[in-house]
Amino acid sequence: MKKIFALCAAVLIAAGVMIYRSTRLPNKFGTFTGAPAVAVAELIARPKDHLRKTLAIEGVIRNQCTSMGCYFFFFEGNDMLRVDLQEVAMNAPRGMNGHRALAEGVLVPFNGGYQLAATAVEFK
Repeated sequence: MKKIFALCAAVLIAAGVMIYRSTRLPNKFGTFTGAPAVAVAELIARPKDHLRKTLAIEGVIRNQCTSMGCYFFFFEGNDMLRVDLQEVAMNAPRGMNGHRALAEGVLVPFNGGYQLAATAVEFK
């Protein structure tokens, strides 16, 4: 009888894990190409050196778009870099402020400054 209960418990646990994984929202959007990693501080300090180059950056999400999740910022001290998700994840998971993210894309001019136009993003 104990073996039957143990087997039932194992089946229920396995089923619960499978259901959780299948209903979870995706955390990865786009296709990563293995672009070279660059520090956010480096992009903020010397953006023209990286302009129109494909690169990867990682940081903590701040000030994410609250309506659709379509952009967020990485901060370095008081300076910030906008990461635009329009091409890859227009409806990205919202409420990711404070979470880490890895983004890959091209640095482009934006509104008197610069932004990373993401081609892939992974929320961690």
